[in-house]
Amino acid sequence: MMKQTFRQFRYETTESFKMAFFQIKANKIRSFLTALGVIIGIVAITMMGTAINGIDRGFDKSLAMLGYDVIYVQKSSWSTMGQWWRYRNRPDLKTEYADQLNRIIADNPRSELSIAVPQMSTYQASAKYRERNLEQVFSLGTTNNYLQTASGNLSAGRFFTPGESASSAMVCVIGDDIAVGLFPDEPALGKSIQIKNHNFRIIGIFRKQGKFLGLFSFDNQIIMPLGAFERVYGKNMFITMRVKIKHQEHIEEAKEELLGMMRRIRRIPPGREEDFSINEQKAFKSQLDPIKNGIAIAGIFITGMSLFVGAIGIMNITFVSVKERTKEIGLRKALGARRQTILLQFLIESVMICLIGGVIGLAITLITTFAIEIIVPDFPVQFSPDLVFASLAVSVITGIISGLAPAVTASKLDPADSLRYE
Repeated sequence: MMKQTFRQFRYETTESFKMAFFQIKANKIRSFLTALGVIIGIVAITMMGTAINGIDRGFDKSLAMLGYDVIYVQKSSWSTMGQWWRYRNRPDLKTEYADQLNRIIADNPRSELSIAVPQMSTYQASAKYRERNLEQVFSLGTTNNYLQTASGNLSAGRFFTPGESASSAMVCVIGDDIAVGLFPDEPALGKSIQIKNHNFRIIGIFRKQGKFLGLFSFDNQIIMPLGAFERVYGKNMFITMRVKIKHQEHIEEAKEELLGMMRRIRRIPPGREEDFSINEQKAFKSQLDPIKNGIAIAGIFITGMSLFVGAIGIMNITFVSVKERTKEIGLRKALGARRQTILLQFLIESVMICLIGGVIGLAITLITTFAIEIIVPDFPVQFSPDLVFASLAVSVITGIISGLAPAVTASKLDPADSLRYE
Protein backbone atom coordinates (compact mmCIF):
# COMPACT_ATOMS: atom_id res chain seq x y z
CA MET A 1 0.00 0.00 0.00
CA MET A 2 2.83 2.43 0.93
CA LYS A 3 4.69 1.55 -2.26
CA GLN A 4 1.60 2.20 -4.37
CA THR A 5 0.97 5.54 -2.63
CA PHE A 6 4.58 6.62 -3.18
CA ARG A 7 4.43 5.56 -6.84
CA GLN A 8 1.25 7.60 -7.34
CA PHE A 9 2.76 10.65 -5.61
CA ARG A 10 5.89 10.42 -7.77
CA TYR A 11 3.77 10.18 -10.91
CA GLU A 12 1.64 13.17 -9.91
CA THR A 13 4.72 15.23 -9.04
CA THR A 14 6.39 14.40 -12.36
CA GLU A 15 3.27 15.32 -14.30
CA SER A 16 2.89 18.54 -12.30
CA PHE A 17 6.47 19.55 -13.18
CA LYS A 18 5.82 18.81 -16.86
CA MET A 19 2.61 20.86 -16.87
CA ALA A 20 4.30 23.73 -14.99
CA PHE A 21 7.17 23.73 -17.47
CA PHE A 22 4.71 23.74 -20.37
CA GLN A 23 2.75 26.67 -18.90
CA ILE A 24 5.92 28.73 -18.27
CA LYS A 25 7.20 27.97 -21.78
CA ALA A 26 3.84 28.92 -23.32
CA ASN A 27 3.89 32.28 -21.47
CA LYS A 28 7.58 33.24 -21.51
CA ILE A 29 7.24 37.01 -21.25
CA ARG A 30 4.54 36.85 -18.58
CA SER A 31 6.58 34.35 -16.56
CA PHE A 32 9.70 36.53 -16.81
CA LEU A 33 7.87 39.67 -15.72
CA THR A 34 6.30 37.70 -12.88
CA ALA A 35 9.73 36.52 -11.72
CA LEU A 36 11.29 40.01 -11.99
CA GLY A 37 10.62 40.87 -8.34
CA VAL A 38 12.27 37.62 -7.26
CA ILE A 39 15.25 38.34 -9.54
CA ILE A 40 15.76 41.77 -7.98
CA GLY A 41 15.41 40.31 -4.49
CA ILE A 42 17.94 37.52 -5.13
CA VAL A 43 20.40 39.98 -6.69
CA ALA A 44 20.04 42.18 -3.58
CA ILE A 45 20.57 39.37 -1.09
CA THR A 46 23.50 37.81 -2.98
CA MET A 47 25.23 41.15 -3.58
CA MET A 48 24.81 41.95 0.11
CA GLY A 49 26.33 38.59 1.06
CA THR A 50 29.12 39.05 -1.48
CA ALA A 51 29.95 42.50 -0.11
CA ILE A 52 29.99 41.28 3.51
CA ASN A 53 32.15 38.24 2.61
CA GLY A 54 34.50 40.54 0.70
CA ILE A 55 34.76 42.94 3.63
CA ASP A 56 35.54 40.04 5.97
CA ARG A 57 38.18 38.69 3.58
CA GLY A 58 39.81 42.09 3.09
CA PHE A 59 39.65 42.78 6.82
CA ASP A 60 41.28 39.45 7.75
CA LYS A 61 43.98 40.03 5.14
CA SER A 62 44.63 43.50 6.55
CA LEU A 63 44.82 42.21 10.12
CA ALA A 64 47.32 39.60 9.01
CA MET A 65 49.53 42.48 7.84
CA LEU A 66 49.44 44.01 11.32
CA GLY A 67 50.20 40.64 12.89
CA TYR A 68 47.81 38.66 15.05
CA ASP A 69 50.52 38.21 17.67
CA VAL A 70 51.62 41.85 17.88
CA ILE A 71 50.24 44.60 20.10
CA TYR A 72 51.11 48.27 19.85
CA VAL A 73 51.90 50.89 22.48
CA GLN A 74 51.04 54.37 21.19
CA LYS A 75 50.06 57.80 22.39
CA SER A 76 46.46 57.51 21.09
CA SER A 77 43.90 54.73 20.79
CA TRP A 78 42.73 53.09 17.56
CA SER A 79 39.20 52.69 18.94
CA THR A 80 38.72 56.48 19.09
CA MET A 81 40.44 57.55 15.88
CA GLY A 82 39.90 61.19 14.97
CA GLN A 83 39.43 62.29 18.59
CA TRP A 84 42.94 63.73 18.77
CA TRP A 85 42.00 66.29 21.43
CA ARG A 86 41.65 63.46 23.96
CA TYR A 87 45.35 62.59 23.66
CA ARG A 88 47.11 65.80 22.61
CA ASN A 89 48.28 66.61 26.15
CA ARG A 90 49.75 63.18 26.76
CA PRO A 91 53.56 63.12 26.97
CA ASP A 92 55.25 61.62 23.93
CA LEU A 93 56.57 58.08 23.99
CA LYS A 94 60.31 57.46 23.81
CA THR A 95 62.14 54.89 21.72
CA GLU A 96 64.19 54.03 24.83
CA TYR A 97 61.08 52.39 26.28
CA ALA A 98 61.71 49.38 24.02
CA ASP A 99 65.06 48.67 25.69
CA GLN A 100 63.47 49.00 29.14
CA LEU A 101 60.63 46.66 28.16
CA ASN A 102 63.08 44.09 26.80
CA ARG A 103 65.08 44.15 30.04
CA ILE A 104 61.93 43.54 32.10
CA ILE A 105 60.86 40.75 29.72
CA ALA A 106 64.29 39.11 29.95
CA ASP A 107 64.09 39.14 33.77
CA ASN A 108 60.74 37.31 33.73
CA PRO A 109 60.96 33.86 32.06
CA ARG A 110 57.18 33.40 32.47
CA SER A 111 56.36 36.60 30.61
CA GLU A 112 53.72 36.41 27.86
CA LEU A 113 55.76 38.97 25.88
CA SER A 114 58.58 38.10 23.52
CA ILE A 115 60.23 41.30 22.31
CA ALA A 116 59.57 45.04 22.00
CA VAL A 117 60.67 46.95 18.92
CA PRO A 118 60.55 50.76 18.61
CA GLN A 119 59.54 52.55 15.45
CA MET A 120 59.26 56.17 14.34
CA SER A 121 57.27 57.06 11.25
CA THR A 122 56.12 59.91 9.03
CA TYR A 123 54.15 60.51 5.85
CA GLN A 124 56.19 63.63 5.05
CA ALA A 125 58.72 61.61 3.10
CA SER A 126 59.63 61.82 -0.56
CA ALA A 127 62.02 59.57 -2.45
CA LYS A 128 64.04 60.52 -5.49
CA TYR A 129 66.18 58.64 -7.98
CA ARG A 130 67.62 60.71 -10.81
CA GLU A 131 64.66 62.44 -12.49
CA ARG A 132 62.02 60.25 -10.85
CA ASN A 133 60.37 61.45 -7.65
CA LEU A 134 57.72 59.91 -5.36
CA GLU A 135 55.74 61.98 -2.85
CA GLN A 136 53.74 60.95 0.24
CA VAL A 137 55.98 57.99 0.95
CA PHE A 138 55.61 56.32 4.36
CA SER A 139 59.03 56.44 6.00
CA LEU A 140 59.78 54.30 9.03
CA GLY A 141 62.77 54.08 11.38
CA THR A 142 63.31 51.00 13.52
CA THR A 143 65.86 48.45 14.70
CA ASN A 144 67.17 45.24 13.15
CA ASN A 145 64.55 43.28 15.17
CA TYR A 146 61.67 44.77 13.19
CA LEU A 147 61.08 41.63 11.09
CA GLN A 148 60.26 39.68 14.26
CA THR A 149 57.11 41.79 14.61
CA ALA A 150 56.27 42.26 10.92
CA SER A 151 54.38 39.98 8.55
CA GLY A 152 56.10 40.99 5.30
CA ASN A 153 58.81 38.96 3.59
CA LEU A 154 61.66 40.17 1.43
CA SER A 155 61.57 39.38 -2.27
CA ALA A 156 65.17 40.48 -2.78
CA GLY A 157 68.15 41.47 -0.67
CA ARG A 158 68.22 41.53 3.11
CA PHE A 159 67.21 43.55 6.18
CA PHE A 160 69.78 45.72 7.97
CA THR A 161 72.08 44.02 10.45
CA PRO A 162 72.55 44.77 14.20
CA GLY A 163 75.76 46.60 13.30
CA GLU A 164 74.01 48.76 10.69
CA SER A 165 71.20 49.44 13.16
CA ALA A 166 73.59 50.44 15.98
CA SER A 167 75.74 52.64 13.72
CA SER A 168 72.72 54.35 12.08
CA ALA A 169 73.92 53.28 8.64
CA MET A 170 72.34 55.08 5.69
CA VAL A 171 70.71 51.96 4.27
CA CYS A 172 67.05 51.17 3.63
CA VAL A 173 64.57 48.46 2.70
CA ILE A 174 61.79 49.57 0.33
CA GLY A 175 58.29 48.39 -0.56
CA ASP A 176 57.27 47.01 -3.93
CA ASP A 177 55.54 50.24 -5.05
CA ILE A 178 58.71 52.23 -4.36
CA ALA A 179 60.80 49.76 -6.36
CA VAL A 180 58.41 49.86 -9.33
CA GLY A 181 57.92 53.64 -9.17
CA LEU A 182 61.60 54.59 -9.02
CA PHE A 183 63.09 51.65 -10.94
CA PRO A 184 60.57 50.56 -13.60
CA ASP A 185 63.22 49.31 -16.03
CA GLU A 186 66.17 48.34 -13.83
CA PRO A 187 66.86 46.43 -10.59
CA ALA A 188 66.54 48.56 -7.46
CA LEU A 189 68.87 46.52 -5.25
CA GLY A 190 72.15 48.29 -4.57
CA LYS A 191 71.02 51.64 -5.97
CA SER A 192 71.06 54.84 -3.90
CA ILE A 193 67.95 57.00 -3.48
CA GLN A 194 67.71 60.50 -2.08
CA ILE A 195 65.49 61.22 0.94
CA LYS A 196 65.50 64.87 2.10
CA ASN A 197 68.97 65.45 0.65
CA HIS A 198 70.34 62.27 2.28
CA ASN A 199 71.49 59.31 0.21
CA PHE A 200 70.30 55.84 1.22
CA ARG A 201 71.52 52.60 -0.31
CA ILE A 202 68.80 50.02 -1.01
CA ILE A 203 69.72 46.68 0.57
CA GLY A 204 66.34 44.93 0.44
CA ILE A 205 62.90 44.94 -1.22
CA PHE A 206 59.68 43.73 0.42
CA ARG A 207 57.39 41.34 -1.39
CA LYS A 208 54.13 42.95 -2.50
CA GLN A 209 51.65 43.01 0.40
CA GLY A 210 48.72 45.22 -0.67
CA LYS A 211 46.68 47.81 1.20
CA PHE A 212 45.45 47.86 4.77
CA LEU A 213 41.62 48.14 4.68
CA GLY A 214 41.97 49.55 1.19
CA LEU A 215 43.60 52.73 2.56
CA PHE A 216 47.23 52.52 3.68
CA SER A 217 49.61 50.66 1.36
CA PHE A 218 52.33 48.53 2.92
CA ASP A 219 54.11 48.66 -0.45
CA ASN A 220 54.60 52.43 -0.25
CA GLN A 221 57.09 52.44 2.63
CA ILE A 222 60.80 52.90 3.20
CA ILE A 223 62.33 51.34 6.31
CA MET A 224 65.67 52.53 7.68
CA PRO A 225 67.68 52.26 10.93
CA LEU A 226 66.26 54.32 13.77
CA GLY A 227 69.33 56.56 14.07
CA ALA A 228 69.33 57.28 10.35
CA PHE A 229 65.63 58.20 10.56
CA GLU A 230 66.33 60.64 13.42
CA ARG A 231 69.19 62.16 11.42
CA VAL A 232 66.81 62.88 8.53
CA TYR A 233 63.53 63.77 10.29
CA GLY A 234 64.45 64.56 13.89
CA LYS A 235 63.14 62.94 17.07
CA ASN A 236 59.66 64.47 17.22
CA MET A 237 57.96 61.98 14.93
CA PHE A 238 55.18 59.49 15.65
CA ILE A 239 56.57 56.79 17.98
CA THR A 240 55.19 53.27 18.39
CA MET A 241 56.32 50.27 20.43
CA ARG A 242 55.63 47.03 18.56
CA VAL A 243 55.43 44.21 21.11
CA LYS A 244 55.31 40.59 20.02
CA ILE A 245 53.48 38.13 22.26
CA LYS A 246 54.41 34.47 22.74
CA HIS A 247 50.93 32.95 22.57
CA GLN A 248 48.22 34.53 20.46
CA GLU A 249 45.46 32.94 22.55
CA HIS A 250 46.80 34.73 25.66
CA ILE A 251 46.58 38.22 24.19
CA GLU A 252 44.49 39.63 27.06
CA GLU A 253 47.02 38.43 29.64
CA ALA A 254 49.82 39.90 27.50
CA LYS A 255 48.02 43.26 27.33
CA GLU A 256 47.60 43.34 31.11
CA GLU A 257 51.28 42.51 31.60
CA LEU A 258 52.37 45.17 29.12
CA LEU A 259 50.06 47.70 30.78
CA GLY A 260 51.77 47.10 34.12
CA MET A 261 55.22 47.38 32.54
CA MET A 262 54.41 50.66 30.81
CA ARG A 263 52.89 52.16 33.95
CA ARG A 264 56.11 51.23 35.77
CA ILE A 265 58.30 52.73 33.04
CA ARG A 266 56.19 55.90 32.83
CA ARG A 267 56.06 56.05 36.67
CA ILE A 268 52.28 56.37 36.81
CA PRO A 269 51.08 56.08 40.43
CA PRO A 270 48.21 53.73 41.35
CA GLY A 271 44.77 55.18 40.70
CA ARG A 272 45.91 57.56 37.94
CA GLU A 273 44.74 56.99 34.35
CA GLU A 274 47.26 55.74 31.79
CA ASP A 275 48.83 58.38 29.53
CA PHE A 276 49.37 55.87 26.70
CA SER A 277 47.25 53.35 24.77
CA ILE A 278 47.72 49.66 24.02
CA ASN A 279 46.21 48.83 20.63
CA GLU A 280 45.34 45.58 18.91
CA GLN A 281 43.36 44.43 15.88
CA LYS A 282 40.13 44.11 17.89
CA ALA A 283 39.78 47.90 17.81
CA PHE A 284 39.40 47.85 14.03
CA LYS A 285 36.89 45.02 14.23
CA SER A 286 34.68 47.03 16.58
CA GLN A 287 34.65 49.82 13.99
CA LEU A 288 33.96 47.45 11.11
CA ASP A 289 30.96 45.66 12.66
CA PRO A 290 28.59 48.69 12.44
CA ILE A 291 29.44 49.03 8.74
CA LYS A 292 28.68 45.36 8.10
CA ASN A 293 25.47 45.60 10.13
CA GLY A 294 24.40 48.66 8.15
CA ILE A 295 24.98 46.83 4.86
CA ALA A 296 23.07 43.80 6.15
CA ILE A 297 20.09 45.87 7.35
CA ALA A 298 19.90 47.79 4.07
CA GLY A 299 20.24 44.58 2.07
CA ILE A 300 17.56 42.79 4.09
CA PHE A 301 15.17 45.74 3.68
CA ILE A 302 15.71 45.93 -0.09
CA THR A 303 15.50 42.15 -0.40
CA GLY A 304 12.36 41.98 1.69
CA MET A 305 10.62 44.70 -0.32
CA SER A 306 11.63 43.13 -3.64
CA LEU A 307 10.53 39.64 -2.61
CA PHE A 308 7.28 41.02 -1.16
CA VAL A 309 6.46 42.75 -4.45
CA GLY A 310 7.56 39.66 -6.38
CA ALA A 311 5.44 37.37 -4.22
CA ILE A 312 2.37 39.55 -4.76
CA GLY A 313 3.02 39.50 -8.51
CA ILE A 314 3.35 35.71 -8.55
CA MET A 315 0.23 35.30 -6.43
CA ASN A 316 -1.74 37.59 -8.74
CA ILE A 317 -0.60 35.84 -11.90
CA THR A 318 -1.28 32.43 -10.34
CA PHE A 319 -4.84 33.53 -9.50
CA VAL A 320 -5.23 34.68 -13.12
CA SER A 321 -3.90 31.32 -14.28
CA VAL A 322 -6.45 29.52 -12.06
CA LYS A 323 -9.25 31.57 -13.64
CA GLU A 324 -7.98 30.89 -17.16
CA ARG A 325 -7.78 27.14 -16.54
CA THR A 326 -10.99 26.72 -14.53
CA LYS A 327 -12.53 24.42 -17.15
CA GLU A 328 -9.34 22.37 -17.29
CA ILE A 329 -9.41 21.99 -13.49
CA GLY A 330 -13.10 20.98 -13.60
CA LEU A 331 -12.40 18.41 -16.31
CA ARG A 332 -9.47 16.91 -14.39
CA LYS A 333 -11.55 16.70 -11.22
CA ALA A 334 -14.41 15.10 -13.14
CA LEU A 335 -11.97 12.47 -14.39
CA GLY A 336 -10.86 11.69 -10.84
CA ALA A 337 -8.04 14.13 -10.04
CA ARG A 338 -7.66 14.66 -6.29
CA ARG A 339 -7.52 18.02 -4.51
CA GLN A 340 -3.90 17.35 -3.55
CA THR A 341 -3.00 16.84 -7.23
CA ILE A 342 -4.46 20.20 -8.28
CA LEU A 343 -2.87 21.97 -5.31
CA LEU A 344 0.52 20.39 -6.09
CA GLN A 345 0.30 21.41 -9.73
CA PHE A 346 -0.16 25.15 -9.08
CA LEU A 347 2.26 25.14 -6.13
CA ILE A 348 5.01 23.60 -8.28
CA GLU A 349 4.32 26.13 -11.03
CA SER A 350 4.74 29.00 -8.56
CA VAL A 351 7.93 27.50 -7.11
CA MET A 352 9.39 26.95 -10.60
CA ILE A 353 8.84 30.60 -11.53
CA CYS A 354 10.62 31.67 -8.34
CA LEU A 355 13.46 29.19 -8.92
CA ILE A 356 13.96 30.50 -12.45
CA GLY A 357 14.06 34.02 -11.00
CA GLY A 358 16.55 32.87 -8.37
CA VAL A 359 18.86 31.27 -10.95
CA ILE A 360 18.76 34.42 -13.13
CA GLY A 361 19.51 36.56 -10.05
CA LEU A 362 22.46 34.35 -9.13
CA ALA A 363 23.81 34.58 -12.68
CA ILE A 364 23.58 38.39 -12.60
CA THR A 365 25.42 38.49 -9.27
CA LEU A 366 28.16 36.14 -10.50
CA ILE A 367 28.72 38.19 -13.66
CA THR A 368 28.76 41.43 -11.64
CA THR A 369 31.22 39.96 -9.10
CA PHE A 370 33.63 38.77 -11.79
CA ALA A 371 33.40 42.15 -13.54
CA ILE A 372 34.23 44.00 -10.30
CA GLU A 373 37.19 41.69 -9.60
CA ILE A 374 38.58 42.39 -13.09
CA ILE A 375 37.89 46.14 -13.23
CA VAL A 376 38.63 46.97 -9.56
CA PRO A 377 40.88 44.17 -8.23
CA ASP A 378 41.43 45.91 -4.87
CA PHE A 379 37.69 46.15 -4.16
CA PRO A 380 36.79 43.43 -1.61
CA VAL A 381 34.11 41.11 -3.07
CA GLN A 382 33.83 37.37 -2.58
CA PHE A 383 31.06 35.12 -3.86
CA SER A 384 30.42 32.25 -1.46
CA PRO A 385 28.84 28.89 -2.42
CA ASP A 386 26.64 29.29 0.67
CA LEU A 387 24.90 32.15 -1.13
CA VAL A 388 23.73 29.73 -3.84
CA PHE A 389 21.94 27.50 -1.34
CA ALA A 390 20.55 30.48 0.57
CA SER A 391 19.22 32.09 -2.62
CA LEU A 392 17.59 28.91 -3.89
CA ALA A 393 16.05 28.30 -0.46
CA VAL A 394 14.64 31.84 -0.41
CA SER A 395 13.27 31.32 -3.94
CA VAL A 396 11.52 28.08 -2.96
CA ILE A 397 10.03 29.60 0.20
CA THR A 398 8.82 32.64 -1.75
CA GLY A 399 7.25 30.34 -4.34
CA ILE A 400 5.46 28.29 -1.69
CA ILE A 401 4.15 31.35 0.18
CA SER A 402 2.98 33.20 -2.95
CA GLY A 403 1.48 30.13 -4.64
CA LEU A 404 -0.25 28.54 -1.66
CA ALA A 405 -3.44 30.64 -1.65
CA PRO A 406 -4.13 30.31 -5.43
CA ALA A 407 -3.30 26.59 -5.29
CA VAL A 408 -5.74 26.03 -2.40
CA THR A 409 -8.40 28.01 -4.29
CA ALA A 410 -7.89 25.86 -7.40
CA SER A 411 -8.04 22.63 -5.40
CA LYS A 412 -11.39 23.63 -3.86
CA LEU A 413 -13.17 24.39 -7.16
CA ASP A 414 -16.37 22.43 -7.74
CA PRO A 415 -16.13 20.23 -10.88
CA ALA A 416 -19.67 20.99 -12.10
CA ASP A 417 -19.33 24.76 -11.67
CA SER A 418 -15.87 24.72 -13.24
CA LEU A 419 -17.11 22.92 -16.37
CA ARG A 420 -19.85 25.55 -16.83
CA TYR A 421 -17.41 28.45 -16.32
CA GLU A 422 -17.10 30.87 -19.27
